[in-house]
Amino acid sequence: MQNQHTQTNELPPKTCTIERLVTVKTDVQKVIDGEKTATRRNGRYADVGEIMTLEGKQFRVDKVYSQSLGELTDEHAKQEGCSTVEEYKQSILSYHPGMPWLPHMRVWVHEFSPVQD
Repeated sequence: MQNQHTQTNELPPKTCTIERLVTVKTDVQKVIDGEKTATRRNGRYADVGEIMTLEGKQFRVDKVYSQSLGELTDEHAKQEGCSTVEEYKQSILSYHPGMPWLPHMRVWVHEFSPVQD
């Protein structure tokens, strides 16, 4: 079952800052190009409504919720800029050598969209 909290007062404290949410150069470009509309982290990096700035472009955090890796679908992988869950999995494991991929492991999903001028 997906736990979709969207109000800040229902969420635990952030474990990092929004500036660290998307930092890999290829991922930054995917966000700017509209190919990546979410990122999953092992901690909570942003509040709903918070603004992330990447290369001078702004993106608003629309949703923040917890999800297990076993719940991931190809649609979720597409939010991450990948074609399939397997592609997303290999991408994550390449960034974090030795990290286990456990279906019960929970991550924080941060969904975002461009701020319109």
